[in-house]
Amino acid sequence: MTTAIIITFCTLLLVAYLFNLSSARTKVPSVILLLILGWALKRGVEYFEINVPDLAAILPVLATAGLILIVLEGSLELRLNKSKIPLIKQSVLGALVPMLGLSLLLAYVFSLIGEYSLLRCLTNTVPLCIISSAIAVPSVSNLSEFDREFVIYESSLSDILGVLFFNFVVLYDSIGASSFGHFSIQLVAIIIISFVATLGLALLIRRIDHHVKFIPIILLVILIYTILKIYHLPALIFILIFGLFIGNVNQLRWFAWIDRLKLDVLETESVKFKDLTIELAFLVRALFFILFGFLLETSEILNLQTLIWSVGIVALFFLVRSIQLKISRLPFKPLLFVAPRGLITILLFLNVPLTQQIPWVNNSLIIQIILLTAVVMAVGIMTTDTEEEEEFETVDESSIEQKKLSNS
Repeated sequence: MTTAIIITFCTLLLVAYLFNLSSARTKVPSVILLLILGWALKRGVEYFEINVPDLAAILPVLATAGLILIVLEGSLELRLNKSKIPLIKQSVLGALVPMLGLSLLLAYVFSLIGEYSLLRCLTNTVPLCIISSAIAVPSVSNLSEFDREFVIYESSLSDILGVLFFNFVVLYDSIGASSFGHFSIQLVAIIIISFVATLGLALLIRRIDHHVKFIPIILLVILIYTILKIYHLPALIFILIFGLFIGNVNQLRWFAWIDRLKLDVLETESVKFKDLTIELAFLVRALFFILFGFLLETSEILNLQTLIWSVGIVALFFLVRSIQLKISRLPFKPLLFVAPRGLITILLFLNVPLTQQIPWVNNSLIIQIILLTAVVMAVGIMTTDTEEEEEFETVDESSIEQKKLSNS
């Protein structure tokens, strides 16, 4: 029995790795293939009548670990310099405004239909409106540099801002000056704690000489995140600050006090830390989506009662996204299609208190929205011509140069 489990486990992860490699040529996001693999595995287990214990309790654990590693991986990829300021502004607007607008709009619709309070409905709609970096980031590895960077910034910020907003509406019974004041104090506290913890972890990365070095650091990151969550602090901000610091060590040389960390050594070690984080993120992400596919019920996927709602909500997502891209003067293709829901949606949905749940936002709706947005993204990426992307980049760069010449 033990041998069969080991063989199955290793085979599944190797297949997941092959999916990751093949996505560069097929342009099919590996996440969709992992979901299909998990679903097919469940059908095989049922056909051969193999007894499998209930694995549902593992899903939130993998989701939390995956969220930490994926946001850390994304923040390690981000580069902070003056040339990135316009891109960061566009990403913040793209992550925040549609999420707030869609959450409030859907909450208002559900409150009219079910006569629930707007705040209760908002608790249920926020998870639906967050772009999942767990699906978006690995799916755009073959796109142009601009598109890839925009998706990394936008989806990572969407995760972080979405969790902040969700925690805000869950923690407070009413929204007013006192709740905003208390939340502002939490933000200041988490920023201070994050900087102190980041400097401490950076010092450990530089000073630990033992051959086992980075796993303890990652365990400390997860431990700090979990402790901050116990006190209802927005812990993802810590992950973002830590990742940005480690990933941009070479940009920090103009701080006089930073030299005490011996940046040359820290920069070399940060590259190794990033490589390990990427591999761990792949492992946890693959396990999560295989397990999620395994737990999918065909009846929930084909639930016609929620399918109309799912299609309508997804259509609204992409309508709002098209308006956002138009206002931001960003290319429609492929960015219009890259707005998947996934790991973060599931994690927050599982954290909605029982007393605040509403009947319309259920397993079937969540699953259908995740699958629909993933399929739309897959079709969009598969139909994107790389030559067109390069042409857009060339035109965009040449127009910037012309503006510089005319200004001079």
